[in-house]
Amino acid sequence: MNLLSGLIAVIFAIKGDITFAAFFALLGIFFDFFDGFFARLLNVSGELGKQLDSLADMVTSGVAPAIIMYKLLESTQDSTLFITVGSWIPVDDKTNYLLPFFGLLLALAAAYRLANFNIDTRQTSSFIGLPTPAMTLVIVSLPLIQTYSNQLFALELIQNKYVLISLTVLLSYLMNANIPLFSLKFKNFGLKDNLIVYIFLLVCILLLVFLQFVAIPLIILIYVILSVIQNVSSKKS
Repeated sequence: MNLLSGLIAVIFAIKGDITFAAFFALLGIFFDFFDGFFARLLNVSGELGKQLDSLADMVTSGVAPAIIMYKLLESTQDSTLFITVGSWIPVDDKTNYLLPFFGLLLALAAAYRLANFNIDTRQTSSFIGLPTPAMTLVIVSLPLIQTYSNQLFALELIQNKYVLISLTVLLSYLMNANIPLFSLKFKNFGLKDNLIVYIFLLVCILLLVFLQFVAIPLIILIYVILSVIQNVSSKKS
């Protein structure tokens, strides 16, 4: 179901309907979140499921967000100046045509992360680097903000190609960065052992209530920041 949702998201994205693409990518992430639960419930977990999970994620959380970013960058094209090696030249249609391909960097970075995740024994209970579904949540939130949000500042940022390029580079880096991120899974419900998770969930709820889709990229940013703070505190202690 994750893979099927991702394929449908890719089809909508290619056709330019990135809002519907975003919804199907979210649906794929929903199925991805519960696949391990049902595998254990039905006693069918194993190496095959692990590989299928990554292959499905490559479509839903690799190809789909990359094409959505391609379309977002494509929509920012205009007749302004564009930097080339060592000089500034007026943008023509051919130069404009190349810029959106930069969005495909997300798929390359996602492929590397997913392959590395399967052989990294350190990531059994938590993550090192930003998970591909988290990256996808940031990307798919952009067309949803465009369609459903009235936050003018956010809309202006999404329509800025330099912001989109910077976001592409940042997310590609974070997916493969050696940054431990705390797990959202509860081993128990004690406040002491899960304080940072409870703080994070509370912030998530407040942001979603007041900012709706604009909250999604902020939530991922806060997730990374809280993880860095926790890592620094752990090293000091």
